[in-house]
Amino acid sequence: MLKVGLTGGIGSGKSTASRYFESLGAFVLDADEEAKKLITTNETVQHELISEFGTDIIDGTGRVDKKKLARVAFQDEDHQQRLNSVVHPYIFDLIDKKFNRVLNDKKHGVFIVDAALIYETGFDAHLDYVIVVTAHLKNRMERALGRETLSREEILKRVEFQWPEEEKVNMADFVVHNDGTETELQKNIESLIKKLT
Repeated sequence: MLKVGLTGGIGSGKSTASRYFESLGAFVLDADEEAKKLITTNETVQHELISEFGTDIIDGTGRVDKKKLARVAFQDEDHQQRLNSVVHPYIFDLIDKKFNRVLNDKKHGVFIVDAALIYETGFDAHLDYVIVVTAHLKNRMERALGRETLSREEILKRVEFQWPEEEKVNMADFVVHNDGTETELQKNIESLIKKLT
Protein backbone atom coordinates (compact mmCIF):
# COMPACT_ATOMS: atom_id res chain seq x y z
CA MET A 1 0.00 0.00 0.00
CA LEU A 2 1.38 3.37 -1.01
CA LYS A 3 1.60 6.14 1.58
CA VAL A 4 0.88 9.40 -0.24
CA GLY A 5 0.79 12.97 1.04
CA LEU A 6 -1.83 15.39 -0.26
CA THR A 7 -1.16 19.04 0.42
CA GLY A 8 -1.97 22.50 -0.85
CA GLY A 9 -2.45 26.03 0.41
CA ILE A 10 -5.64 27.35 1.96
CA GLY A 11 -8.45 27.44 -0.64
CA SER A 12 -6.51 25.30 -3.16
CA GLY A 13 -9.20 22.60 -3.20
CA LYS A 14 -7.19 20.01 -1.25
CA SER A 15 -10.22 18.86 0.77
CA THR A 16 -12.34 18.43 -2.38
CA ALA A 17 -9.51 16.45 -4.01
CA SER A 18 -9.35 14.37 -0.84
CA ARG A 19 -13.05 13.47 -1.14
CA TYR A 20 -12.55 12.36 -4.75
CA PHE A 21 -9.63 10.13 -3.72
CA GLU A 22 -11.82 8.58 -1.03
CA SER A 23 -14.67 7.98 -3.49
CA LEU A 24 -12.16 6.17 -5.76
CA GLY A 25 -11.18 3.72 -3.02
CA ALA A 26 -8.20 5.38 -1.35
CA PHE A 27 -8.07 5.53 2.45
CA VAL A 28 -7.86 9.18 3.48
CA LEU A 29 -6.63 10.41 6.85
CA ASP A 30 -7.30 14.11 7.41
CA ALA A 31 -4.30 15.07 9.56
CA ASP A 32 -5.55 18.62 10.17
CA GLU A 33 -8.91 17.30 11.43
CA GLU A 34 -7.11 14.74 13.64
CA ALA A 35 -4.98 17.58 15.09
CA LYS A 36 -8.15 19.50 16.01
CA LYS A 37 -9.57 16.39 17.71
CA LEU A 38 -6.33 15.84 19.61
CA ILE A 39 -6.35 19.41 20.88
CA THR A 40 -9.89 19.05 22.24
CA THR A 41 -9.81 15.44 23.50
CA ASN A 42 -6.26 14.51 24.52
CA GLU A 43 -5.55 15.72 28.06
CA THR A 44 -1.77 15.35 27.73
CA VAL A 45 -1.81 17.55 24.61
CA GLN A 46 -4.05 20.07 26.42
CA HIS A 47 -1.65 20.26 29.39
CA GLU A 48 1.37 20.67 27.08
CA LEU A 49 -0.37 23.47 25.16
CA ILE A 50 -1.37 25.29 28.36
CA SER A 51 2.18 25.07 29.71
CA GLU A 52 3.47 26.33 26.33
CA PHE A 53 1.02 29.21 25.81
CA GLY A 54 -0.41 29.94 29.26
CA THR A 55 -3.98 30.29 30.49
CA ASP A 56 -4.98 32.75 27.73
CA ILE A 57 -5.95 29.78 25.58
CA ILE A 58 -8.43 28.15 27.98
CA ASP A 59 -12.20 28.46 28.21
CA GLY A 60 -14.40 28.69 31.32
CA THR A 61 -14.12 24.95 31.98
CA GLY A 62 -10.31 24.99 31.98
CA ARG A 63 -10.02 23.26 28.59
CA VAL A 64 -8.20 24.56 25.51
CA ASP A 65 -10.42 26.83 23.39
CA LYS A 66 -9.51 26.24 19.71
CA LYS A 67 -10.38 29.81 18.66
CA LYS A 68 -8.26 31.35 21.42
CA LEU A 69 -5.44 28.94 20.60
CA ALA A 70 -5.63 29.88 16.89
CA ARG A 71 -5.43 33.59 17.76
CA VAL A 72 -2.28 33.01 19.80
CA ALA A 73 -0.69 30.37 17.55
CA PHE A 74 -1.15 32.26 14.28
CA GLN A 75 0.19 35.61 15.50
CA ASP A 76 3.71 34.84 14.25
CA GLU A 77 5.97 32.08 13.00
CA ASP A 78 7.54 31.41 16.40
CA HIS A 79 4.13 30.76 18.00
CA GLN A 80 3.11 28.51 15.14
CA GLN A 81 6.30 26.47 15.48
CA ARG A 82 5.65 26.12 19.20
CA LEU A 83 2.14 24.81 18.49
CA ASN A 84 3.47 22.38 15.89
CA SER A 85 6.23 21.10 18.19
CA VAL A 86 3.54 20.07 20.71
CA VAL A 87 0.97 18.60 18.32
CA HIS A 88 2.98 17.06 15.46
CA PRO A 89 4.69 14.20 17.34
CA TYR A 90 1.22 12.96 18.39
CA ILE A 91 -0.09 13.30 14.82
CA PHE A 92 2.90 11.43 13.33
CA ASP A 93 2.34 8.62 15.84
CA LEU A 94 -1.38 8.51 15.03
CA ILE A 95 -0.66 8.36 11.25
CA ASP A 96 1.75 5.42 11.74
CA LYS A 97 -0.75 3.47 13.85
CA LYS A 98 -3.60 4.13 11.42
CA PHE A 99 -1.41 3.18 8.43
CA ASN A 100 -0.52 -0.18 10.02
CA ARG A 101 -4.20 -0.91 10.78
CA VAL A 102 -5.29 -0.05 7.23
CA LEU A 103 -2.37 -2.07 5.80
CA ASN A 104 -3.53 -5.13 7.79
CA ASP A 105 -7.10 -4.73 6.49
CA LYS A 106 -5.79 -5.16 2.90
CA LYS A 107 -8.76 -3.19 1.51
CA HIS A 108 -6.94 -0.16 0.10
CA GLY A 109 -4.09 0.29 -2.37
CA VAL A 110 -3.42 3.91 -1.44
CA PHE A 111 -3.26 5.57 1.99
CA ILE A 112 -3.55 9.35 1.71
CA VAL A 113 -2.37 11.76 4.41
CA ASP A 114 -4.28 14.99 3.77
CA ALA A 115 -2.30 17.73 5.55
CA ALA A 116 -1.53 21.42 5.06
CA LEU A 117 2.05 21.28 6.37
CA ILE A 118 3.63 18.17 4.81
CA TYR A 119 6.81 19.90 3.61
CA GLU A 120 6.99 22.38 6.49
CA THR A 121 7.12 19.53 9.04
CA GLY A 122 9.49 17.30 7.08
CA PHE A 123 6.80 14.61 6.90
CA ASP A 124 7.42 14.21 3.15
CA ALA A 125 10.43 12.04 4.13
CA HIS A 126 7.97 9.42 5.47
CA LEU A 127 5.92 9.23 2.27
CA ASP A 128 6.21 7.42 -1.07
CA TYR A 129 4.83 10.39 -3.02
CA VAL A 130 3.52 13.89 -2.41
CA ILE A 131 0.68 15.44 -4.42
CA VAL A 132 0.33 19.23 -4.36
CA VAL A 133 -3.03 20.79 -5.22
CA THR A 134 -2.46 24.32 -6.45
CA ALA A 135 -4.55 27.26 -7.69
CA HIS A 136 -4.06 30.96 -8.40
CA LEU A 137 -4.11 33.08 -5.21
CA LYS A 138 -7.21 34.96 -6.44
CA ASN A 139 -9.18 31.68 -6.71
CA ARG A 140 -7.84 30.40 -3.39
CA MET A 141 -8.85 33.65 -1.70
CA GLU A 142 -12.39 33.50 -3.14
CA ARG A 143 -12.85 29.89 -2.00
CA ALA A 144 -11.44 30.53 1.48
CA LEU A 145 -13.58 33.66 1.96
CA GLY A 146 -16.61 31.73 0.67
CA ARG A 147 -16.37 29.40 3.69
CA GLU A 148 -16.97 32.43 5.93
CA THR A 149 -14.82 31.03 8.74
CA LEU A 150 -11.81 33.35 8.42
CA SER A 151 -11.36 37.02 7.54
CA ARG A 152 -9.16 38.14 4.62
CA GLU A 153 -6.42 39.12 7.13
CA GLU A 154 -6.55 35.71 8.86
CA ILE A 155 -6.35 33.92 5.50
CA LEU A 156 -3.35 35.99 4.38
CA LYS A 157 -1.63 35.36 7.72
CA ARG A 158 -2.04 31.60 7.25
CA VAL A 159 -0.78 31.80 3.67
CA GLU A 160 2.26 33.64 5.03
CA PHE A 161 3.10 30.77 7.44
CA GLN A 162 3.07 28.15 4.69
CA TRP A 163 5.86 27.59 2.23
CA PRO A 164 5.41 29.47 -1.07
CA GLU A 165 3.20 27.58 -3.51
CA GLU A 166 5.93 27.52 -6.23
CA GLU A 167 8.33 25.83 -3.82
CA LYS A 168 5.86 23.05 -3.03
CA VAL A 169 4.99 22.61 -6.72
CA ASN A 170 8.71 22.25 -7.57
CA MET A 171 9.17 19.58 -4.88
CA ALA A 172 5.98 17.63 -5.63
CA ASP A 173 5.87 14.22 -7.29
CA PHE A 174 2.48 15.09 -8.78
CA VAL A 175 0.80 18.49 -9.21
CA VAL A 176 -2.95 19.04 -9.59
CA HIS A 177 -3.84 22.47 -11.02
CA ASN A 178 -7.25 23.46 -9.70
CA ASP A 179 -8.34 26.68 -11.40
CA GLY A 180 -11.18 25.07 -13.35
CA THR A 181 -14.42 23.31 -12.44
CA GLU A 182 -14.94 20.56 -9.87
CA THR A 183 -15.58 18.14 -12.76
CA GLU A 184 -12.11 18.94 -14.14
CA LEU A 185 -10.62 18.39 -10.69
CA GLN A 186 -12.40 15.04 -10.43
CA LYS A 187 -11.01 13.95 -13.83
CA ASN A 188 -7.50 14.95 -12.74
CA ILE A 189 -7.84 12.88 -9.57
CA GLU A 190 -9.21 9.89 -11.54
CA SER A 191 -6.21 9.88 -13.89
CA LEU A 192 -3.84 10.37 -10.96
CA ILE A 193 -5.17 7.39 -9.00
CA LYS A 194 -4.67 5.21 -12.09
CA LYS A 195 -0.99 6.21 -12.08
CA LEU A 196 -0.72 5.34 -8.38
CA THR A 197 -2.45 1.93 -8.49
